[in-house]
Amino acid sequence: MLKVFLVEDESIVREGLKNNIPWREYGYEFTGEANDGEMALPMIRKIRPDVLITDIRMPFMDGLALSQIVVQEIPEIKIIIISGYDEFEYVQRAIRVGVEQYLLKPITRGALRKVLLELREKIENEREQKNYLETFQNEMKEYEDYARRNFLERVFGGVLSAQQIYEEAAKISLNLDGPCYNLILLNLLVKRQSPELGAEEAEMHGRVREALLRYFMRFPEYLTFYWNINLLGILIKGEAERMEELTKRCVDHIEKICREENMTEWHAAVGDPVERLSMLAECYTKANHILAHRFFHPKQHILTEKDTEDYLLGNDTKSFEAVDSAKMNPEIIGSFLREGKQEELEDFIKGYLASVKDALGSRMFRDYLLLNIRFSVIHYMEDGGIDKQAILPEDEYHMVRDASVNGGDIYAYMRKLLGQALALRDKESVNQGKRVLKRGLEYIEENFSDERLSLNTVAGAIGVSGNYFSSVFSQEMQITFIEYVTKKRMEKAKKLLRQTEKYSGEIAAQVGYKDPHYFSFVFKKTVGCTPREYRSGK
Repeated sequence: MLKVFLVEDESIVREGLKNNIPWREYGYEFTGEANDGEMALPMIRKIRPDVLITDIRMPFMDGLALSQIVVQEIPEIKIIIISGYDEFEYVQRAIRVGVEQYLLKPITRGALRKVLLELREKIENEREQKNYLETFQNEMKEYEDYARRNFLERVFGGVLSAQQIYEEAAKISLNLDGPCYNLILLNLLVKRQSPELGAEEAEMHGRVREALLRYFMRFPEYLTFYWNINLLGILIKGEAERMEELTKRCVDHIEKICREENMTEWHAAVGDPVERLSMLAECYTKANHILAHRFFHPKQHILTEKDTEDYLLGNDTKSFEAVDSAKMNPEIIGSFLREGKQEELEDFIKGYLASVKDALGSRMFRDYLLLNIRFSVIHYMEDGGIDKQAILPEDEYHMVRDASVNGGDIYAYMRKLLGQALALRDKESVNQGKRVLKRGLEYIEENFSDERLSLNTVAGAIGVSGNYFSSVFSQEMQITFIEYVTKKRMEKAKKLLRQTEKYSGEIAAQVGYKDPHYFSFVFKKTVGCTPREYRSGK
């Protein structure tokens, strides 16, 4: 039922309209009345009716003044003006401020019925279109996230000039204006060994991400984006003198959300502010460099450049006896092999060796170090089903002997061994992703006409998490899940429109749309014309 409110200073007219019109029969609920605009306004603000019927001439506040205020505050409201024959100039002014209809006194039941039914149909159509648009925009949000990530990858990769950055940002409606910038990279640990996450862990990760996005969306100074399945970026923009405050607020809220959700395995790397858009690539490189040291600080959640500097200072003594045993924990290498990236390899090795550099003069320590590295890598790879011979360098014996006896290049050995292990891990991850994608595409092909199909239903059907499947899908297909499904549905719809005589509603149901009107809306949005126009060849 639509809500209607009546403002009329003549009590006989007001009572007649209130009591003699079958409001519910016309689809309306009579929600209130007043005898002038001044009395009506606070009531209208509270009730927020769909339709306002008001006389144009009243004491204290007339219908025209009331209409001007109400239209500004409730733009979607429909207003019917009641006027006499000698008030046409007022009517013209009322129409200019947004009044939908006017009725001349005396008002007949038939005339009011006609206007009310017309307005009801118009309101219902507008709401339907608004709902369709909101649904469509929600579905396309996945595409917007993908486009944003793709753009920022190029910004942080340093391949765009400042002019190109502004031009590309404008295309995806991204405001990057700001005299100063900083970047925080938040790593939420996701186990690489298998895409299958426990339901509880996946749910917790989702809650953390959604809570952070909801918070940062409230402030224009923060721009959030997904970098990959377990990495969230927050780009901070604002005045240079406020950058420290904005960065601290960001870090504090990350810490608060993760604590509230009992998230234990996370690290946030805080970059250094830059004053040019073209320097964002440097800012990203610095933040990424800092994030690589999370493997040496597993229990420290907030990492800054100071943490990397402190770590690289090493020990003050020359004896291996003074080396912190925690720094030799095989789990450091195992953790890097699980979660690290090829671009973090150099930072990781330098940090690892710098922490023990003063003990490298001892051959006994070098032997222990080399064995620790070797067996840590072999243990990780064999756990993943990869033969150790596939990762060991061909000249391993000579490299190890030279490093052991002569204090040779341990860095080169580590780089070769760990680099090969990461390459094999990533190859297996890609192959695994392709297998997952193949199963997903097969499921979509069989079920894209099912209105209940969603990214999560596909992921559930093939036994992986929704986040993992979304990441694999967009990376491999270079298109988002919803774009792909919509495209398949529209292709089938076009074929049915041209090759059959089925009604549009039947076709809608056959391609996965319960609501035929929404199907027509999506068809026009994506194809560029209505289903009827497409069928007729236009």
